[in-house]
Amino acid sequence: MLTITGATHIVIDESTETTGTISSADGVIVDRLHGGDTLDATGCVVTPGLINAHHHLLQSAFRTLPGTRGVAMAEWLPTMAAAYARAGVDAELAHAAASVGVAEGLLSGVTTVADHHLTWPSGADTLAIATATTEAARAIGGRLAFVRGSARDDPQEAAASAGAIIAALLPGVVGGVSDDGMLQLAVGPAGVHSDSRETFELLAEVAAKHRLRRRTQANEQVDVVIALEKYGRRPVDLLEDWGWLAPDVTLAHLCDVTDDEIARLASAGITATHAPGCDLPMGWGIAPVAKLRAAGIVVGLGTSGGGSNDAGHLLADARLAMQVAPLVGAAIPARDVLGMTMAGSAAGLGRAELGHLRTGAAADLCVWDVSGVADAGVADPVAGLLWASPGRRPRHVVVAGRVVVRDYQLVNADERQLVETLRRRLSR
Repeated sequence: MLTITGATHIVIDESTETTGTISSADGVIVDRLHGGDTLDATGCVVTPGLINAHHHLLQSAFRTLPGTRGVAMAEWLPTMAAAYARAGVDAELAHAAASVGVAEGLLSGVTTVADHHLTWPSGADTLAIATATTEAARAIGGRLAFVRGSARDDPQEAAASAGAIIAALLPGVVGGVSDDGMLQLAVGPAGVHSDSRETFELLAEVAAKHRLRRRTQANEQVDVVIALEKYGRRPVDLLEDWGWLAPDVTLAHLCDVTDDEIARLASAGITATHAPGCDLPMGWGIAPVAKLRAAGIVVGLGTSGGGSNDAGHLLADARLAMQVAPLVGAAIPARDVLGMTMAGSAAGLGRAELGHLRTGAAADLCVWDVSGVADAGVADPVAGLLWASPGRRPRHVVVAGRVVVRDYQLVNADERQLVETLRRRLSR
């Protein structure tokens, strides 16, 4: 049992707020509860836990590499691949990088992260890599949606690996989510620029068999160019032909989409993920989020990985998304963008219990102190979460009713030790 008391604002969902007290029991939000542990939220805003709908956790070990900043994706991809080869991607590195990435997320308010893992070296123990990643997230206390991705992998091997991961990590589970909700599995190729029709179709079969969500990336710079060169068609056309425009599919990026394509995506019922902290500084485009939302497409928010966005700070990227929205359509209010980090991202995972604090929701929440100088003079503290203090961190973070960040510090891990473990692994 846990009760949060004294909050100046409690954001229940994108359109509902209250004040005072919110309680949880057995990992879910309840109407009323007295007793148990208490967190003082005086001078604070409480929000649902943020959901990073698109990350590449392995890249937390490969930030600010020479030759990877502000370059065309055609240059970026081989530079990153060379860095992975030098380091040697294995279970140890996956665990160290995921530990850092999940910890960074929790310390900035991210209670659930979707990890689109695309790097599977030839001959590597794919199950060990997947297991190490999921164990790292569980040990630190964050929820993880692990996506068995593919980037030029052999289609048959990718599908077999996905099946083996599901059998080992969620045996007997249909729907891809563990009983406690802490682990979710999904599948998804990197995109039509790297994976064949066979890969898309075989991973779709795995998803259908186990009722998993499907995720891929579409319509970034290189995706459109390669699709036109290789197939004479645009990515959305190919995804439609290959059976990947459907309600169980989430498409990340969508920087270069036409009005006709937006209408087709909306009609198919897909969800989308915006990643401005990756696409904008790298020059890979800006998704027309206002147009996507106006067409009825639910849009979540993700950071993408450390190789293109060196920070895993989702709230900072929400601020960026709000700031650049007028350049590609229309302004989006702060509460709407905040909603993208919550229910918008949850919708892409098919997780109706996440992204809000209504009774029965998962007890995932953040307590943000708004009493300091960064918020002085702010008329609307909820909007101020985005507009003020770009590097804002939550004072407390709760996942499934358990405090995982208390007074700005991790509860289940030593931050410095996580950093040192990754440093030692990379130095070898």
